[in-house]
Amino acid sequence: MFYVYLLQNIKGRVYIGYTSDLRERFRAHNYGRSKYTKTGRPWRLVYYEAFLSSKDARLREATLKNYGSTLAQLKQRIKMSLL
Repeated sequence: MFYVYLLQNIKGRVYIGYTSDLRERFRAHNYGRSKYTKTGRPWRLVYYEAFLSSKDARLREATLKNYGSTLAQLKQRIKMSLL
């Protein structure tokens, strides 16, 4: 499985990522082993999607990162899970 996930920190900052091992990647973010999320810890997992194809997962990640309206739509759907 491949995952696209959304993390949020206590300041409300959001990070979108892609991985094949969601548990390990989440640990890496919170232990400071990720360049982009090293600051702003702790992070919490607020959303993820699972894919059988890595290509599909990477495409979804790119869509969420590059199209603000797509991310805004997702945030609206999960608004009760966000800070």
